[in-house]
Amino acid sequence: MKKRPKQKLSRDEIIRTYKVYIPVVTEKIVKTEMADDGKVTLFVENKGVMNRIFQKISHKPKYSQIHLDEMGSFIWPLCDGKTNIKTIAKKVRARFGKKAEPLYDRLLKFFEIVESYEFMCFMKPAD
Repeated sequence: MKKRPKQKLSRDEIIRTYKVYIPVVTEKIVKTEMADDGKVTLFVENKGVMNRIFQKISHKPKYSQIHLDEMGSFIWPLCDGKTNIKTIAKKVRARFGKKAEPLYDRLLKFFEIVESYEFMCFMKPAD
């Protein structure tokens, strides 16, 4: 039996679909720190046998630090498991104005990246 190819959605369809989703931070993020300048740093534990070996041999740190840029640092605290992407977009537009444009393309790229590293997942809102 042949598998049906997945139907590719256009960028606009993806954006329209994901506006209602609610981003949630996963357990992979061990700790989050906000510096005095407002920049957010995420801490991720380097787990697994190979990571343990490299930690011993090459003094690799137990935790990796991911430093977010200005916009990412603004978005991250809004991902509280209650706020949907559309609401986050409105707050980003109010804070950054034209600097945030193209807004939904930038948000989609941000969420694609953090989801690819499993730092975040998405919930569909309860109907």
